[in-house]
Amino acid sequence: MSTIKVEVQLSSEELLKAVDQLSLPDLDQFVSQVLVLQAQRKASTLSQAEAELLLKINQGIPSDIQKHYEELMAKRQAETLTHEEHGELLQLTEQIEKLQAQRIEYLAELARLRRTSISALMENLGIQVPTYA
Repeated sequence: MSTIKVEVQLSSEELLKAVDQLSLPDLDQFVSQVLVLQAQRKASTLSQAEAELLLKINQGIPSDIQKHYEELMAKRQAETLTHEEHGELLQLTEQIEKLQAQRIEYLAELARLRRTSISALMENLGIQVPTYA
């Protein structure tokens, strides 16, 4: 992970500017760590099961997989995708769909624990329904 030397007290805005300097993989790792910290702080008000589900829900797609998928999608749009790359794209699409399906299962379990609907839970957590082109 990249290192940023900070020797002064920072406002939230200044901290955000420092975080903006991170590479995408480092930013993804940082965000994951911040989400873990947030979940730990909320753990006193959450059950262990809820805290674990929230961590799983917030994991997201690994940055290397997301990056490669986006590269292949760009090649597909540019109509420069090779037959081999098309196979890779199909495999990545399936892998991403499985990760998203697992996330939905975690959301459903958390909604069940909280006795609410998935859509109400997503709204409460600030989770947007993804839009696809």
